[in-house]
Amino acid sequence: MNILSNLLPQQPAQSQRQKKQRRGIEIKSPREIEIMRQSAKIVATVLKEISEMVQPGMTTADLDAYAEKRIREMDATPSFKGYHGFPASICASVNNEVVHGIPNPKKVLKTGDVLKVDTGAFHQGFHGDSCITIAIGEVSPTATKLIRVAEESLYKGIEQVKAGNYLMDIAGAIQDHVEANGFTIVEDFTGHGVGRNLHEEPSVFNFRTREMPNVKLRAGMTLAIEPILNAGSRFTRILADRWTAVTVDNALSAQFEHTVLVTESGYEILTDRSLV
Repeated sequence: MNILSNLLPQQPAQSQRQKKQRRGIEIKSPREIEIMRQSAKIVATVLKEISEMVQPGMTTADLDAYAEKRIREMDATPSFKGYHGFPASICASVNNEVVHGIPNPKKVLKTGDVLKVDTGAFHQGFHGDSCITIAIGEVSPTATKLIRVAEESLYKGIEQVKAGNYLMDIAGAIQDHVEANGFTIVEDFTGHGVGRNLHEEPSVFNFRTREMPNVKLRAGMTLAIEPILNAGSRFTRILADRWTAVTVDNALSAQFEHTVLVTESGYEILTDRSLV
């Protein structure tokens, strides 16, 4: 899940777990990292299963019900449900919906749709967070390329992760690959640290900026890296539900996200779906 504080809806009373906000960048201990591997594996499992089962005629509410059932079966709770009032266990964003789409029993998926599914799991005190984009049936050439470049850009960023590198190394690698392929990067939302809280420091930008500190990476940091690409304008607007962000020009959008551990020599992708 990918939120900037200035875009949050008005917040209802939070659960006890959400109140435990901690400041600063956290370096996870070996014990904490092992728990995060478990929570991240739950997320990876759910997303892999959804990618294999989704088909035209299903609704985004169907996928949400499945995700919540599976997360709870694996001894976790959905990270998103109730978070700042979000009503579901997944964000399901279709076509021009950029992020934070609310699952709906009336939202029927059809051939040609571009579906973003973002979910998180809270297990033994720690969160995992990941997002995939799925082509529903045969999609347009533009959609095919957009999805491919979005996933490639995520891995271009991840390749820059290791102790001693900087956040802008990640951002620059993502930005260069996206722009070289003719797409734009959404700047209204960022990646983030993840661990005891779903959103922790630091903000992980997908584009070069001087607005935030260029943090040096340290072993034990856990980051949610999540580039969001649009086929048209990078600008977004928020719908009346106060959650769903859409492209201002109705162009397609795609997103991929992994929870990544910084190591001394590189990285470990904790939400790697190929390992489940």
